[in-house]
Amino acid sequence: MTGNTDVVVIGGGYAGVMAANRLTQRDNVTVTLINPRPSFVERIRLHQLAGGSHDAVVDYSKVLSERVRLVVDTVTRIDPAARGVTSASGGTVGYDYLIYAVGSGSADPSVPGAAEFAYPIADLEEAQRLRPVLDAAPATAAVTVVGAGPAGIETAAELAEQGRTVTLVCGEALGPYLHPRGRRAVAKRLAELGVIVLEGPDAKVTGVTRDTVRLSGGHTLRSNVTIWTAGFGVPDLAARSGLSTDAMGRLLTDETLTSVDDVRIVAAGDSAAPSDLPFRMGCQSAVQLGPQAAETVLSRLAGEQPAPIDVGFAGQCISLGRRAGIFQFASKDDTANKYYLGGRPGAKLKEFVCKSTVWQLAYEARKPGSRTWWAKDDKRRQLLQAKRGEAQATAERAA
Repeated sequence: MTGNTDVVVIGGGYAGVMAANRLTQRDNVTVTLINPRPSFVERIRLHQLAGGSHDAVVDYSKVLSERVRLVVDTVTRIDPAARGVTSASGGTVGYDYLIYAVGSGSADPSVPGAAEFAYPIADLEEAQRLRPVLDAAPATAAVTVVGAGPAGIETAAELAEQGRTVTLVCGEALGPYLHPRGRRAVAKRLAELGVIVLEGPDAKVTGVTRDTVRLSGGHTLRSNVTIWTAGFGVPDLAARSGLSTDAMGRLLTDETLTSVDDVRIVAAGDSAAPSDLPFRMGCQSAVQLGPQAAETVLSRLAGEQPAPIDVGFAGQCISLGRRAGIFQFASKDDTANKYYLGGRPGAKLKEFVCKSTVWQLAYEARKPGSRTWWAKDDKRRQLLQAKRGEAQATAERAA
């Protein structure tokens, strides 16, 4: 492909920024990043924003290449036929290729009263809205955190370390990703901080009011501030634009991250569902998928066949206040093992991860394309083969 190529990246999170930066290695590619906010959000620090120890934002000038044009707006529709996007301000931007990296946010809670009376914390505005509520609440106010994943654990620990009275309602198990050894270490630290942990079949939230949380076991908790961290959802932009999605609304792609509907649309991050086998949502997969999405576009511009994705995991890092943390080690296929690093070393490692993630974005902005290797997960290939075998068997039975 000769001449200048316009690439639009929707979403300025970890995946979108990595993709936009990687694209700048070709001089004849013009990159436009469209994002609702003027600053980059460190989502892995939003619990710190709620607790008041970090503002969780970084200026885009520090992480985005100066060759990328930043447009602060919200895309409301994609028109694949016209190769253009429409924004909330009424403007339109054309593209030759589109990278869909809209990320994820809070899932709409189906529990009665949760949407009205609980405070989600999955994006910047939600965390900013929660912060003054906590500031206004007395130190003795009962705080209930709903959700047993990293966001719930981190938020509960952050607030308890400040002397708050915190109850963590898990629904089922505390830290379902964690190995039992890592889970015990987290439970011990939460107990030291005074967090009451409720888990098991009787600890599912069935209703939320202004000052209570009702549980499936019949108990009612007093709760002056209820924080909702249970579940993530993705924007419905792809579905609204007539593109194929999975059950959660993630854009369906092949193993090169190319939309199954349009070769000009490539996805990355939490909003992508390659081969209908999406990766765990989070920055760990996003910083790998972002540049690989860009490489898919660059390969097509060079007349080459894009390479299939390779994404590997190291584990899960969870802060437990400012003075402790845990790194749960895992195999490359994202299965937790018995090894973990806890306590003060775990806290230091979590802080290193937060800082190094921003550093990765900044390094890609300065030297796009410098990283040319990716972790390889052989088990994903086995899953793909099994999935294809099942599809073929189903087709043969139908015939």
